[in-house]
Amino acid sequence: MAGEGAVRALATLPKPMMEEGGRSWKTVSFPSTLHLHTVIDILMAQIPTDHQPDIRLGLQEALVNAAKHGNDLDPHKSVSVRYRSSSRDHCWIIRDEGRGFSPPSAECDGELDSTPCEYQECGRGLFILNQVFDEVCWNSDGTALTLYKRHLPARSLATRSLAFAGCVRA
Repeated sequence: MAGEGAVRALATLPKPMMEEGGRSWKTVSFPSTLHLHTVIDILMAQIPTDHQPDIRLGLQEALVNAAKHGNDLDPHKSVSVRYRSSSRDHCWIIRDEGRGFSPPSAECDGELDSTPCEYQECGRGLFILNQVFDEVCWNSDGTALTLYKRHLPARSLATRSLAFAGCVRA
């Protein structure tokens, strides 16, 4: 695709950003676009093969939402992703330059409303994010989304916090 080359040329290559808890954070940024293949490939580089299909779907959903709904596909606005990986877990903080998002206050119960999308704000993307990632949270103004995925067996809800993983809220 022609647009894909533009993303490759404009995407900021990942660079170590800082050390937190002994883990190196990297950042990649790109102008608002739906041509995300190259960016997702960068973000998927250290994901174990057995987790790649689900995580690719979740990251695609989150990045499309940031570019399309957050930045209104304005090519003058950027989406940035701060991320880190370890052998046991991964964390992504996706930030847009939009007006912000008000996430639902209740956790997704796995049920999709049967109301057609044109009459409500679609919740399929939120459903996907909550199914793929162990933690999904937004900053207070709704412009940054933190996604966390562990590779260890799932822990009880009482111990599922971003703090134990070294992940920080956006």
